[in-house]
Amino acid sequence: MVAKSSAIAVAIGFAAWAYAASQSQSAPQSGATAAHSLPPQAVFVDPRSFAVLGNNGPFRESSFTQFFNPTNTTPPFFQVFHPDFLKILGPSATIRAVAANPTFAFAHEAPIWLPATDEVTFASNDGGALGMSDIDHNNQVSRISLKEVEAAIAKAGKSHAPVNVSVTKLDLPDTIQMTNGGTGPFFGNLILVNSGRGPLPPSVALVNPSPPHNTTVLLDNFFGRQFNSLNDVKIRPGTNTLFFTDVTYGFLNHFRPLPLMPNQVYRLEPDTRRVRVVADGFDRCNGIAFSRDGKTAFVTDTGANAGFLGNNQTEPATIYAFDVDPKTEAFKNRRVFAYVDTGIADGVQLDAEDNLYAGCGDGVQVWNPEGALLGKFFLGTTSANLVFAGDSRLVIMAETAIYFAEIAAKANKLFFP
Repeated sequence: MVAKSSAIAVAIGFAAWAYAASQSQSAPQSGATAAHSLPPQAVFVDPRSFAVLGNNGPFRESSFTQFFNPTNTTPPFFQVFHPDFLKILGPSATIRAVAANPTFAFAHEAPIWLPATDEVTFASNDGGALGMSDIDHNNQVSRISLKEVEAAIAKAGKSHAPVNVSVTKLDLPDTIQMTNGGTGPFFGNLILVNSGRGPLPPSVALVNPSPPHNTTVLLDNFFGRQFNSLNDVKIRPGTNTLFFTDVTYGFLNHFRPLPLMPNQVYRLEPDTRRVRVVADGFDRCNGIAFSRDGKTAFVTDTGANAGFLGNNQTEPATIYAFDVDPKTEAFKNRRVFAYVDTGIADGVQLDAEDNLYAGCGDGVQVWNPEGALLGKFFLGTTSANLVFAGDSRLVIMAETAIYFAEIAAKANKLFFP
């Protein structure tokens, strides 16, 4: 949902690089590349090289249409701001597109890795550009085989060139309308949160990943009122409890009626179906994730992106952290974790070291547990979500393409039990 302009981004990036290089010739060399070797597709950008751009410097006017690429490197690549990002990447990290369709935003959100079959399921854009979905047409849930991905990569040899594996549509029942979020597997099932379409209600559902995709809707209302349009979902580690976000993007993308409730985060017990609000006060709550121990929750606020109302850079593009109350599981002690420099932070995931990864306007950005930006999987285009497919494999949704990164980081478990 983040606008972009590659031409402007390249021009701004080259100008910034030229200026920064001229201003930082005497700056001391960072120990980043001395202590850790850069992977072939990585570029180190010393924060000192752009800390001061000067009175006539190449400042960006928009976080949505102008990227920060001071080295003018051709995507995809790894943009390194901190030496610790190299520990995440490892010395031989690679990234490439593994599926693409430039006419269809088939890879938007809801990525789920299925360990049993080594496949990833995901949903197409619901109501947005190239999504082929609107108030009269549902979006699509599909899958790719990572076995096929790895075979295609092996056939490509040492090249980092893109490959293009097959994408298979899942034939889901009509109770699943406009899927936007997903996690699991949960006792073998996909957990899908759906935005609804027209009068058809948003819902939380369990879906068998195997045909005929038997489906159980767990929830489709809050004490009789429909939700606005459910967006993302996670299971809190150490529990069977679901937490999901509800936001007005269905209305803002013209496929849902006027909202009936605030934008909020909910807690759902799958067995009892008890549901309640655990956090509010957002402009537009979006992605959600938990630390490994389940004690900290992260929620993105994408208020800067307002659908048909346009983008507003003075609204939030922020990731908030919360303590999770050990008894009530309410979110408390809200604080800023990170503010995004390009576009918005949409879907979020954590790795085994609690580094946080977010789909943003230029790809995937990564912060350490203290909120310091370590680096980016720089795609030069929007990523709305991502998922670890076990250790050392990251699958990135990029609307009209899927990217596959082979890195050193280990996964944070999302499937239960």
